[in-house]
Amino acid sequence: MLSSMRNIFKVPDLRTKILFTLVILGLYRLGSQVPVPGIDFDAVIALRETADQTGGVLSILNLFSGGALTNFAIFAIGILPYITASIIMQILTVAIPKLEEWQQQGAVGQRKITQWTRYLTLIIAFLQATGITFVFGRGGGGALGNTTGIIVIPEFEFVRVMLVIVSLTAGTALLMWMGELISQRGVGNGMSLLIFASVVSSLPFDGARLQATEGNIYLGAAIVVAIGLMVAIIFIEQGQRRIPVQFAKRQVGRRQFGGQSTYIPLKVNQSGVIPIIFASSVLFLPVLLANVIQLEWFQRFINDHLTQPASPVYIVTFGLMIVGFAYFYTAITFDPVKQADNIRKQGGFIPGIRPGPQTERYLAKILSRITLPGALFIAAVALVPTVLLAITAPNLGGAGGGLGSGGAAISFGGVSILIAAGVALETMKQVDSQLMMRNYEGFLR
Repeated sequence: MLSSMRNIFKVPDLRTKILFTLVILGLYRLGSQVPVPGIDFDAVIALRETADQTGGVLSILNLFSGGALTNFAIFAIGILPYITASIIMQILTVAIPKLEEWQQQGAVGQRKITQWTRYLTLIIAFLQATGITFVFGRGGGGALGNTTGIIVIPEFEFVRVMLVIVSLTAGTALLMWMGELISQRGVGNGMSLLIFASVVSSLPFDGARLQATEGNIYLGAAIVVAIGLMVAIIFIEQGQRRIPVQFAKRQVGRRQFGGQSTYIPLKVNQSGVIPIIFASSVLFLPVLLANVIQLEWFQRFINDHLTQPASPVYIVTFGLMIVGFAYFYTAITFDPVKQADNIRKQGGFIPGIRPGPQTERYLAKILSRITLPGALFIAAVALVPTVLLAITAPNLGGAGGGLGSGGAAISFGGVSILIAAGVALETMKQVDSQLMMRNYEGFLR
């Protein structure tokens, strides 16, 4: 391991990429502490303390923003609008022929899709910034953890409100640009690394809070459970079903092509953490509506069920949404019809399966079977640790209620570990491939 670490800094190009990535991540963490103009700083401090004590759906948004939301910083909304926009564009690619045509154009079409994803990100960020500004600017947001009616914007006038909304939207745009810079000039996927930095940055604070409220024994037990959960996540993330594909020999002139064997890797967890993020975004909508509609019975239902991880309504709703979105996203990213058609065009076939409709049905059947355990696993990862924390650590107000919509309020929750382990594994693979390409020994053996 130490020799591999030394090898990284022996390669000038790789060393530059890693240092560039670290600098961008450092700037991101700095921006997460810079508040937007036009707010009451004392109210922001009070809001942060209230969120730590009461939790609510605010905690999952705060998790993905690395604490920037309760700081009301310029990066308060985080990179979630870009992820949501990317998912929506992937869905629209299946439904809109023009987008499907762009997807088939290669790099040129991908640039067009990326540009429209940026536009959609700004729209979503503007809407979320408006909602958050109105919720906290007027002292509302009981379901979001602002139960004391703290007013973050003292003078709720048009110019000041627009300044806050534009600042939050511009912060998301800047964050999107920083993520793309990491993907182009750094190491790993920029958007994933930004979320990874947000999740990991909360580890020291959450560990100290857990120790202060429950003691060293509980903290040690939580660390052991988190390590075991990480091992299980890595095992599942690496799991795949390899479908063998045989290519027939072809004679072109005097040269012979084909005759080789390969396989199609179908991952058990094909969708990764996307279903949890998408389910969290959908579950966040009724919470915002509860603050807009101002109906007492509706707000009571949201506060008692959809923001409490130990509530049966929350467990069933969030779990079913994760499983459903896992199937939905997998169906978008892997189309058995297109895959079977590509195999047929390349002169390949699956041993024992005829090309064409039979191959399509076979791939769809295999995909459906391996998606179910993967979807159930990520649902369990999102729900089980948070429910256990809510039951066994009632003194952690933020850990109980805060695990609400997203499945993790503190860093020992399942979603946090799933993101951290997945992103770290993918980044390590990229660094390992760079080392192997230059005849160095890599990390993964």
